Amino acid sequence: MKLSVAFRHAHRSHPNIRRPRTTGITVLSPESRFKAGSCTVSHQPARKVSSSSETGAIFKSHARKRDGPMYEGAISDIIQRSREELRAIGEIHPGLKPTLAIIQAGEDDNLLEMNKKMAGKIGLNVIQMCLPRQCTEDEVIEEILRLNEDSRVHCVFLNLPHSFLSSAVRNAIKPQKDVDGVCDLNIGRVALGDQREGFTSPVAEAVLELLTRQVSDALLVGKMTLLVGVEGHLKVALQCLLQNNGMMVQTCEWHSETLEKQVIESDVVVMLETGLKCLPPTWLRPGVAVINLGFALGREHTDSWYDGVETDSSFVSLSAALRMQHVVMSCRRWMQAQQYQPWRLRPLKLQPLSPVPSDIEISRSQTPKPIAQLAEEIGLLPEELEAYGTTKAKVHLSLLDRLPHQPDGKYVLVAGITPTPLGEGKSTVTIGLVQALSAHLKLNAFACLRQPSQGPTFGVKGGAAGGGYAQVIPMEEFNLHLTGDIHAITAANNLVAAAIDARILHEATQSDKALYNRLVPSVNGVRCFSPIQLRRLQRLGINKSDPDALTPQEVNSFARLDLDPEKVTWQRVVDTNDRFLRKITVGQANTEKGHARQTQFDIAVASEIMAILALTDGLADMRARLGRMVIGSSRNGQPITTDDLGVTGALAVLMKDAIKPTLMQTVEGTPVFVHAGPFANIAHGNSSVLADKLALKLVGKEGYVVTEAGFGADIGMEKFFNIKCRTSGLRPDVVVLVATVRALKMHGGGPNVTAGVPLPKEYVDENLQLVAEGCSNLKKQIQNAHLFGIPVVVALNVFITDTQSEIDLVCRIAEDSGASAAVPCNHWSRGGRGSVELAHAVKEVASRESHFRFLYSLQDPIVEKIRTIAQKIYGAADIELSPEAQAKIDYYNQQGFGALPICMAKTHLSLSHMPEKKGAPTGFVLPIRDVRASIGAGFIYPLVGTMSTMPGLPTRPCFYDIDLDPVTEEIKGLF
Repeated sequence: MKLSVAFRHAHRSHPNIRRPRTTGITVLSPESRFKAGSCTVSHQPARKVSSSSETGAIFKSHARKRDGPMYEGAISDIIQRSREELRAIGEIHPGLKPTLAIIQAGEDDNLLEMNKKMAGKIGLNVIQMCLPRQCTEDEVIEEILRLNEDSRVHCVFLNLPHSFLSSAVRNAIKPQKDVDGVCDLNIGRVALGDQREGFTSPVAEAVLELLTRQVSDALLVGKMTLLVGVEGHLKVALQCLLQNNGMMVQTCEWHSETLEKQVIESDVVVMLETGLKCLPPTWLRPGVAVINLGFALGREHTDSWYDGVETDSSFVSLSAALRMQHVVMSCRRWMQAQQYQPWRLRPLKLQPLSPVPSDIEISRSQTPKPIAQLAEEIGLLPEELEAYGTTKAKVHLSLLDRLPHQPDGKYVLVAGITPTPLGEGKSTVTIGLVQALSAHLKLNAFACLRQPSQGPTFGVKGGAAGGGYAQVIPMEEFNLHLTGDIHAITAANNLVAAAIDARILHEATQSDKALYNRLVPSVNGVRCFSPIQLRRLQRLGINKSDPDALTPQEVNSFARLDLDPEKVTWQRVVDTNDRFLRKITVGQANTEKGHARQTQFDIAVASEIMAILALTDGLADMRARLGRMVIGSSRNGQPITTDDLGVTGALAVLMKDAIKPTLMQTVEGTPVFVHAGPFANIAHGNSSVLADKLALKLVGKEGYVVTEAGFGADIGMEKFFNIKCRTSGLRPDVVVLVATVRALKMHGGGPNVTAGVPLPKEYVDENLQLVAEGCSNLKKQIQNAHLFGIPVVVALNVFITDTQSEIDLVCRIAEDSGASAAVPCNHWSRGGRGSVELAHAVKEVASRESHFRFLYSLQDPIVEKIRTIAQKIYGAADIELSPEAQAKIDYYNQQGFGALPICMAKTHLSLSHMPEKKGAPTGFVLPIRDVRASIGAGFIYPLVGTMSTMPGLPTRPCFYDIDLDPVTEEIKGLF
């Protein structure tokens, strides 16, 4: 890099002076011929000039002084500032070392060494990417894109010939890594005078640094600068930077006819030589500053020095110091971006219609925000987002590592009274509440919902996106495949099932030696155990790693799982309601050699892998849980796991994307996480721990996360507290208990309802007696929440048939039963505005201190834990264990599983085991017909009465109304 700065003054009495190179400054006589490419400064006493040449006076005389100290002072200041800032960064992020990557074509390391030297003084890393001298544009762009995505690299510098710096190359660099400010966005920021986020060329900054150190900023204002031969992005950067500091700027080419006139009229000449160029001394008026950028841009010069004067590297160092300052600045900006970002949420406007249109019509009437925009509004970084189209995206778990010390927001659980076929609207209340909190109270709020199963969507229940003006959009994407998580669970689950039957077949048809040789084959003459096989050897107590060192007995123990086909507990799954898969026979083909057995299909969301997805706290934990899943027993009664089967790693691979929650939005543009979907009657019935944890970090200390528990509070809420909260370590602040007048009427003794048939008059006309009697269920569920020490706000989901007297009665009974507040809600017809009163109540109650406690200790015997739930939550007098259930409990105790929590599998339609018993029945004995274990998920689940894990289709399923318009591709009939 070579730079010349010439200050020529009017006094011409000095003799020619040529000094040895000490500071890099050589003082020449006025008669000396100035050559572009030299690096010289001429200082002579200034004379007073007329107003027409007043500019000469601003560059004060420095006779007998060197410019070396000026450079050294500037460089020293930059290095000191950068070191201090780097020290501050290190205090927050120990071990973080900012890194600059230099891409160059060819092997000229001069500039690299200068930048390395400067980086070393500050404490930075510099790495070199040396491409072939004849590399193509595509090769350069490929390297840039790679460095863009390398989190270890904070800045990229293109040390390339000007011919390489095409628009495509310059704009391939991420603006935040563009240390030399060559991309159009950074150039535009300089043009606008906004350099808060971008970077300016360090060469241009070095020019300004020199000028401002010679004179004050005020004296630069109004002075004329001429740019000669400077082109491209550097010309724009220089022109805008100098103009932003009050100077006037002209540009000129070397071949221009007006070059002499423009040079004579200029106070500062900044030039870039394109060969041997000369500026006659007579063109340079007294006091003019001449700066040559040739070597500063890595240009080679065959005759850059006149009359043997040595090359000056001071400006090279100054530019390099400014470049390194940019690297530190980029690292600081990166660090600031890693910190919690305040929300800048812009809600979508809602214009409710009356009568309320269908759910899908409302969904389509609202244009969702691009998901990247929503993510930016709530403080997510671009690298934390994995878009699936424009309206949904996976969010990376790295967010938890980025914000480990960010305080969590308030944690709100939405539960409900015991459900009825009339529906209570928990999802609708959840969404209406977060819309009210975010869009209307301007508080950060996140909804966390389960992903709906395809079974109910095409069966009888329909979708689960909420409804009316309180729903997730686009509702078609929410209710159907979403991002494929359930398909991943299905694939993983059925891989285990296939591995089980294949292993039983191979063990039954091969000798120990043949089986062992196939399990541990020789590849290219080398035989070794896989990591998962080494883990099995360790569990067997065989401390050997050489496959040829095992004894025959050890070979037998290792190779044979000896699974008992009658004790295989793992089932295949499909995400469809298919009653004819409840019992099937597999292995009937001749190729299976008579190894047929009876088995069954469950619905996909009943898979233990779904429960693991909902309870895990990260990839490592999920992988460990997948390996602990018990798939059956050996003939001698030992549990066999998926790790024994050798399939754990493959399951983790299938589930690696499913572990990331999916970001969507409500109809008012507020954020929603959709993740996991275990049923509450046959699993624990809550959305994922990870979704809740991510949301709690994003909303901040004053924000709210509203998560929903499935079915009634006796099932979903109880499992939320006793299972999910134990796993997550999170503690809720308030329970929102959802009820409807018509559901309470059914609990009060109202008649049964049939799908597709008009409602009986009891549900349409006012009936205060039925409402009052049905509130027994509401009272019991309020009491259940209080057993855990959590306050309750009752949300009465209002329907058009409800009368004011019925609404007032429910709210009064709820508050008399211990609810902290009871609020009617109209979010279905009005959106978030219809739940503002509920939002205020939740905010007030959540601000109070709660005293959370678990219902039972994990150290209690399994039987006592079951009895505690039955008596305290359901109202049972006692439990009754079948012989099979008692035998299973004894077996689990023997295997060391006795300290796991309990996940009751029972009907959701009653507090008891009898679906027809509404209200709050008491005095019944709860029958436990079987007890099973989900060791990977981490709970024991007793089966109460007859519980099916595969729903069936009704006479007229929802799919009769679902269709696709082949022209518009719009889905019809989904609700």
